[in-house]
Amino acid sequence: MADIPAGTGLGSSGSFTTALLKALHALKKNLIHPQELAAQACHIEIDTLKEPVGKQDQYIAAYGGITCFRFLPNDQVEARPLKIGTDVLYNLEDNLLLFFTGYARSAPDILREQDQRSRKNDREMIANLHLMKELGHESGTALETGDLARFAELMNVHWEQKRRRSAAMSNDHIDRLYELGRRNGAVGGKLIGAGGGGFLMFYAEDKVRLRRVMREAGLEEVRFRFDFEGTKVIVQS
Repeated sequence: MADIPAGTGLGSSGSFTTALLKALHALKKNLIHPQELAAQACHIEIDTLKEPVGKQDQYIAAYGGITCFRFLPNDQVEARPLKIGTDVLYNLEDNLLLFFTGYARSAPDILREQDQRSRKNDREMIANLHLMKELGHESGTALETGDLARFAELMNVHWEQKRRRSAAMSNDHIDRLYELGRRNGAVGGKLIGAGGGGFLMFYAEDKVRLRRVMREAGLEEVRFRFDFEGTKVIVQS
């Protein structure tokens, strides 16, 4: 069972894999650390299934929370929770809005081009990915210092750079919805996941106005709350 459809950019495959592994470990009475759980999920998706995906979905699903990850060249992953003040956390959660664009897509199809160009050391792709890394550092700093306006602006910069990686990343429909949101209460925004469909996330200055306009455009809002437990066993017999 899931709250969202697959192929919408919210890490459903990584969440499914970590959940299945967690259930199997529970069945065998094994205790497993989130680090190992995520590593096993990555091994299945990346090494066994040969999917051209990253590791972020599996790790955030395993750990939960507002967590910062460093993916090291030796394949190790460091995790630490961001030090965000309580008021900042509440404001962040309250002002982030998520809207379904109405259709899904295959993430591997979009990511395969990025993966191939990266492996060939394509200068433009590598430069784009380095910039993405820096935007990640800046976003973490903005959250820890409570500068949510800066965080919202970085969402816009991230989306503009992300669109440059592939022609399949966006389309006219998504671009129109994004601009509609920016003109009607959204300070920052981006398409979540690999692109091509799924969910638009906005940081809203005027939530009432943004919700009304998105609803009139035919988009369904998905309400959410932050989770700080990660992958867990709900029922065990």
